[in-house]
Amino acid sequence: MSWRFIHAADIHLDSQLRGLAAYEGAPVEILRTASRTAFSNLVDIAIAEEVDFMIIAGDLYDGNWKDYNTGLFFSKEMARLGRAEIPAVVVYGNHDAESEITKQLSLPDNVKVFSSRQAETHRLDDLKVALHGRSFRNAATEENLAVDYPDAVDGWFNIGVLHTALEGHAAHARYAPCSLSELQAKGYDYWALGHVHEYRIVNEEPWVVFPGNLQGRHVREVGPRGAVMVSVEDGKVFVERLIVDVVRWHHLEVDAGGAASLDDVVKLVGPRLEALVDDKAEGRPMAVRVSVTGRSAAHGELFGLEPQLRAEILARANTLGDEVLWVEKVCVKTEPELDAKELKARSDAVADLQVMLERAASDEAFLQALADDLADLVTKAPKSLIDSVPELDAVRLGNVTDLVKAVSPGLLARLLNEE
Repeated sequence: MSWRFIHAADIHLDSQLRGLAAYEGAPVEILRTASRTAFSNLVDIAIAEEVDFMIIAGDLYDGNWKDYNTGLFFSKEMARLGRAEIPAVVVYGNHDAESEITKQLSLPDNVKVFSSRQAETHRLDDLKVALHGRSFRNAATEENLAVDYPDAVDGWFNIGVLHTALEGHAAHARYAPCSLSELQAKGYDYWALGHVHEYRIVNEEPWVVFPGNLQGRHVREVGPRGAVMVSVEDGKVFVERLIVDVVRWHHLEVDAGGAASLDDVVKLVGPRLEALVDDKAEGRPMAVRVSVTGRSAAHGELFGLEPQLRAEILARANTLGDEVLWVEKVCVKTEPELDAKELKARSDAVADLQVMLERAASDEAFLQALADDLADLVTKAPKSLIDSVPELDAVRLGNVTDLVKAVSPGLLARLLNEE
């Protein structure tokens, strides 16, 4: 006997893609509806492939609905599955926990939502499949939910549906923590996990799988995104990744070691952007963060010119075509060609300035005066600007020491370039 199901998680319906919508030329409609389109893509595959059921392992929603449209969209997609006679089971996670969602809509009869009160079992009799799960009652659920999951149903294919950080995922909030050994001890055949946004097969025999999220939402979620198709043939399990994302994120690092000017850096970036479009996105639009790195003669010229550099790179990106690639941010992380020791060895005015800047970083009176002067400027800046520029937020908090240390190398390099 053979059958198949789709395992998805972390859909975050109506979550916005961060860092793009405010940029000139950004595809606002594509960005606004990306999470919905990715989910519709998944439902399309489920229907076309005639899968036997679908699992959603938490964070279906990104939080409380702004209005009923989010719920109506999900209900419509589930109705599409229902007309194709495909059932779906859902657990809610930390983002869509019972305590977080104040609006509710009745779901089609083909959808089963696991209780948040206790773990329970939902059976698909024709397949002899037992699905065990429990939803989050509260967002910050830090208890081990897995320990109370029901015993495996003897002679059936048992699936655990759980939203969890699992052990070894320090980058994610430690919700519903548990260990791999605890999952193995349950005797289930497959664990359909959610919460970790990266695709990962944690274990086989039994299978323990994170499908990752359907759509990358920011630059920390780079690369292909989607769900998994699980095929069961005479008790053997096969896992295949399904890619359904709409916009693909990428972090491009460009070594400016051979560049002597801003124009040289732009010329280095251009071909790299073209290569991304050709090789990495599989026809999808791309959102790219560009980081310019390396010890470079261009460091001084780049100091303070991030907006101009970004504009030049945007202009190059625009030549690639409409709605092909957008530059989310340009980060200048270059270093001057001369290090601190080499500067001091010059015994000139630039070397003297370096000594002064080094002393300034520990001069409390100077730092306080600088903080007071900058604070006046920051209070007039819009909150959105302060939130997007870490240095301004540091000034708001009175921390200018790191700012002085960060600015000093660029300032010295700029002066050297002016010689």
